[in-house]
Amino acid sequence: MDLAFTPEEQQFREDIRAWVAQALPKEISDKVHNAQRLTREDMQAWAKILGKKGWLGYGWPSQFGGPGWNAVQKHLFEEELAMAGAPRIVPFGPVMVAPVIMAFGNKAQQERFLPGIASGEVWWSQGYSEPGSGSDLASVRTKAERQGDKYIVNGQKTWTTLGQYGEWMFNLVRTSSEGKPQTGISFLLIDMKSPGVSVRPIKLLDGECEVNDVFFDNVEVPVENLIGEENKGWTYAKHLLSHERTNIADVNRAKRELERLKRIAQAEGVYEDQRFRDQIALLEIDVVALEMLVLRVLSAEKSGKNSLDIAGLLKIKGSEIQQRYTELMMLAAGPYSLPFIFEAMEAGWQGDQSATGVLQGFPGGVVGNASLAPNYFNFRKTTIYGGSNEVQRNIVAQTVLG
Repeated sequence: MDLAFTPEEQQFREDIRAWVAQALPKEISDKVHNAQRLTREDMQAWAKILGKKGWLGYGWPSQFGGPGWNAVQKHLFEEELAMAGAPRIVPFGPVMVAPVIMAFGNKAQQERFLPGIASGEVWWSQGYSEPGSGSDLASVRTKAERQGDKYIVNGQKTWTTLGQYGEWMFNLVRTSSEGKPQTGISFLLIDMKSPGVSVRPIKLLDGECEVNDVFFDNVEVPVENLIGEENKGWTYAKHLLSHERTNIADVNRAKRELERLKRIAQAEGVYEDQRFRDQIALLEIDVVALEMLVLRVLSAEKSGKNSLDIAGLLKIKGSEIQQRYTELMMLAAGPYSLPFIFEAMEAGWQGDQSATGVLQGFPGGVVGNASLAPNYFNFRKTTIYGGSNEVQRNIVAQTVLG
């Protein structure tokens, strides 16, 4: 197992770094470095920049218009974007549904849907969780009844991340109640502008409406929007979930936020506290260990070996690390971990009440700690979504440990 990057891979990293430095708008990277609110326009502007370069679908094979990068190149690309302060690529289109369409969709579906995903023009949402059906997706109840050349869909999805911006939605729907629950699920693409689709934002503890309820009331969906075979959606869902859980681990963002934690601790005068610095050191050890695990998987893939099915393990450790760094940031800033007050942020003053006013070390300087408490609250979700960590531990025990 070789965890060192080759000279060619190092050059690839340098090329990516140079392009991102030139292409990434500074006003967007400043927001990311300070964990400030990103608007839909911010996220989609960056997606379109990547799309124009042909890199929004950076994990796609060349036959579908992607760059055809190997696993190591994809990792280096993700790392350079994260460290530069690029917004996280909204995964629902390019990272999640696109591989399903490539693997199980027909040629007409690939030609219809993939170009809009690759360009960043079309915003996709995910329709998996329902009230009472989260980690146990086999119990979904949203029903799709076939009537001639269309399905009639009725039901509800919940916790739909950024669903208020969605234009298309991929859904698990129940098309049969016979046999095992998993055998009656289908994978359906739904135009969110269709009559009968309604979205209700859910306001969270951090004050944002990041997630939503989505309701379907006699929504007509053409049969041609069914991916693969009817009642085979569970197979396609498992294919997608492996991408989601690996994406949640996000070791590259953890590395960036670890450096931010150190800067906040130094600015707030707690970095010299040995006990607090011990907590930072323990977190850094776990981040490095997670990175080594990711690199082991990449090394196996690069050498053509079958890597362990450890998407669940990556999700467990990555999500726990995210919770720890948000908690330590809030503890470092103490009473200056202010909630988001959008009007104050837009006026440019919130964050100036930290001990030092402005933290040094970010590109161009940044405001203080206004977003720390909201981020702490928001990241309580990470050990639940994508399949709760308790369920993931059972899966790891069965598939990895035997």
